[in-house]
Formats: sequence, structure tokens, C-alpha cells
Amino acid sequence: MVDRSKFRTLVDELRREIEALPVGSSVPSERALAVDSGVSRMTARRALDELTREGRLVREVGRGSFVARPAVNLPLHLTGFTEDMASRGIEASSRVLRIAEEQADARAAESLGLAEGSPVIRLDRVRLADGRPMAIERTTLDAAVVPGLADVDFAGRSLYGELEHRYGVLFDAGEQTIRAAIVRPEDAAQLEVDEGSAVLEFVRVSGRGGRSIERTVSTYPGDRFELSAQIAPVTAQESGGRSALRVRH
Repeated sequence: MVDRSKFRTLVDELRREIEALPVGSSVPSERALAVDSGVSRMTARRALDELTREGRLVREVGRGSFVARPAVNLPLHLTGFTEDMASRGIEASSRVLRIAEEQADARAAESLGLAEGSPVIRLDRVRLADGRPMAIERTTLDAAVVPGLADVDFAGRSLYGELEHRYGVLFDAGEQTIRAAIVRPEDAAQLEVDEGSAVLEFVRVSGRGGRSIERTVSTYPGDRFELSAQIAPVTAQESGGRSALRVRH
């Protein structure tokens, strides 16, 4: 049997200790925890399981438990990677993989409301947080709205910042789809993950004044991020009497 009082006390104590330890530090085994804390091994095991589910620990078979790198929380709202990282005191930068003007393929044309073959700017970047690769972003923009953008060096610049300052573009609407996927083989090395790893893909189309300007597919390693969203009940008038939840971006 697990003593709930001792279990909660042990979990709270371990949380405080973990917060003071550097990433990768080992934590006591369930046997050592049981002896040191005066709880059963089952209670110690449950405490380690709880902290692993929270993403505070990573457990490796045959080696033990270690302090995990904290996941970055991604709220669902219309800001860029640079702004999201800056709000957390993290320095954002980029490694540009490709930037060029090209012809829109069928998918980009449909998303941006263009004729297939229309000129677009394609910008592919590895997004870095304090020098660590955190995402790959593949962005397509309507070239008619951003002439000359392909000449900009985005290694240390925010795309949304450049769109605002150079072209006066401030997005006022967007639609984002989130899907689970397996990392592309060519992305695994860039993101420093194993081939076959789980990733999250964000597909976002943003625009202003009813015109779509940007389509971005962002690929995030599944173990480095968590999602958050505010939810509110839909009113009876909005839902036609059905009970539902709406995500407020």
C-alpha cells in the first residue's frame, strides 16, 4: 500500500531538490529513497514515476533516474519563436538552411490564396535557444508582399520583426494545426535527436486584413516542449445548445 501523505511529502521534497540540481544529475534509486525517507519501496517508486510523468526526471533502464532538461511551454498564440523565447529570458538565434525566391507549389498556393507557380519566398531555419537546436521552421511567404526579403540575413534576426519594420506587416489572424509525427531523417541530425524520434509539427497560416501571407511548418522534438491553451465554455447561443470547449488563441 502507498501512504498518500508520505507519498506527497516525498514528491514535494524531491521537486525542491531537483530544482537545485543541474540537468543530468542522478537522483537516488527507489531503494535508497525508501531507506533515507523511511517509506516503502512502492511509495518511493510511485514518487519517481510521478516526477518522470511531470518531465522533471528521465529514467534509463539499468542506469537510474536523472534530472531532465525542462520542457519549454508553448502557449497557443500568434507570436514568433524569437518573441516566445525572449519572454522566457532565452536567447533565440537561427541557422539558415535555405532562403530563396521560388515558385509556389500546390500546397503553398492553396494556403496563401495564390495561383500555383506564383513567386514566394522560402525560408528554412533551425531555431536555436541559447545555442541548442529546438525546432526547424520552413516558412513560405507571398513574395509580392515582401520584395527583397530573400536578401536578408536571418541568422540573428526575427522574421516577424523584419516583416513589421521593413514592410509594415503585422499579422492580425492565423490558423494553426498541431499534429504528431516522426522526425524526417534529414531533420534528425539538425535537431540532435535519434532517427525515428517523435516530433510535434505546427502548421500555421497567418495573415492580415483577410489576406494570407505566411505559411510555416515548425517541427519540434516531442520531449522538449509542452503545449498550453486557455479554454472557455462555448455559450449556448454559439454552440446551438451543445456543450463544447473552445481554444482561445
